[in-house]
Amino acid sequence: MNISVRLFFGYFLVVGLAAWFVLYTFVKESEPSIRQATEESLVDSANLLAELAAGELAAGQINDGAFATAVAAALQRHPGAEIYGIRKDSVDLRIYLTDARGVVVYDSAGQAQGEDFSQWKDIARVLRGEYGARQSRYNPDDPTTSVMHVAAPVRRDGQLIGVISLAKPMTSIAPFVDRATDRVRASGLTLLLATAVIGLVFTAWLSWSIHRLRDYARAVSEGQKAEPPSGGGRQLSELAQALATMREKLEGKQYVERYVQNLAHEMKSPLTAVIGAAEILEDELPPEDRRRFAASIGEQAGRLRDIIDRMLQLARVEQLQAPGAKATVDLAELLKTAVADRQLALASRHLHCVIDAEPGFTLNGDAFLLRQAVLNLLDNAIEFSPDGGEISLILRSTVEAAEIRIRDHGAGAPDYALAQLFNRFYSLPRPATGKKSTGLGLALVREVARLHGGEASFANHPDGGGEARLTLARG
Repeated sequence: MNISVRLFFGYFLVVGLAAWFVLYTFVKESEPSIRQATEESLVDSANLLAELAAGELAAGQINDGAFATAVAAALQRHPGAEIYGIRKDSVDLRIYLTDARGVVVYDSAGQAQGEDFSQWKDIARVLRGEYGARQSRYNPDDPTTSVMHVAAPVRRDGQLIGVISLAKPMTSIAPFVDRATDRVRASGLTLLLATAVIGLVFTAWLSWSIHRLRDYARAVSEGQKAEPPSGGGRQLSELAQALATMREKLEGKQYVERYVQNLAHEMKSPLTAVIGAAEILEDELPPEDRRRFAASIGEQAGRLRDIIDRMLQLARVEQLQAPGAKATVDLAELLKTAVADRQLALASRHLHCVIDAEPGFTLNGDAFLLRQAVLNLLDNAIEFSPDGGEISLILRSTVEAAEIRIRDHGAGAPDYALAQLFNRFYSLPRPATGKKSTGLGLALVREVARLHGGEASFANHPDGGGEARLTLARG
């Protein structure tokens, strides 16, 4: 089970348990709370009716007076009240009074008159001077038959002359209890659903952030150029930056090691030639031989300088993640400028360049690097073209990319070398001299293509010669 799912289940379990506890408490407390509120209102009513009945009870006219008449009329009423969506159409009260001994002298239901209620808790407590209330069931096995009784003392001139008790059946408050319970449960279900949705969103967000880090780590391990992911929270962003920093340090170390090895290998040959020529020049030589060995030293020194310059340029480009100085570049004009810059080299070999370019096509990129890439491809074509041959420079474009093709009419490249031509320090012997170059020119072309969202390739043309392609994205 992945970490995101674990976090979701842990989060939902904690929130679900908390919600269940709160809901359970609310459901359990809803009925007692409503009973308490009902009892409180019955206390007020019992004390009010005690004052109204005191005079007639003292005069012995409680069953024939205004109090009994008013109570009977009230019990016949139909309030038609709409209480928070629950309709009330009857007065659900039973009222009875006892004398100072606890014997019932009045019962609104006409059932218990003359009975001794002095042992009932509500009456007995009031007779002892305490607050009297009880709750009893008519049917001990049926909780719906429960009735709440609240009693109050009836006094005349400060003397206790009786007790009045109000009975309220719990069936009258059951709809309010059920309604409160249903609302609490509905709210709880909504809370759990909302919690699940929030948990899913949180889990998806965390999974997205972790997956981006995973994809970035994989890209780094495969040697791809990738930007560290941003967003996903401060800690994840810091982790991404830490991975990027670690990658840069590791790549920098490996980069230096590879370059030192390659540079040492490439510089070994010209240095050997320089040392050998210098040792020979220590002897007495004819002027012609002295000039030849001095020229060899100069040639090898120039080669060393060329290796160093090209390596520094390639190293700078390889460390870039995007073009350094973007500008609008007219690619057709770029091809014409490259041919003009190499006019002396073309003339020395009696080579002719043909440019087939769509006019007015522009690209947003690094003008210097693009120019250097085209010059390197043109130099390569010049060196592999036969004397008096032709070099074709072709520019084609689409909505998304531009393609520059430079073709020579030489012998082409052997099949074994095609996959290695853009590697550092890999070079084929030049047909004219049999010597190799540094192999850094085409490596630079590959990096320039990468920076501009494209690629560089080389293939032998079906009609002879070789054709290099430089593809550049228009973005």
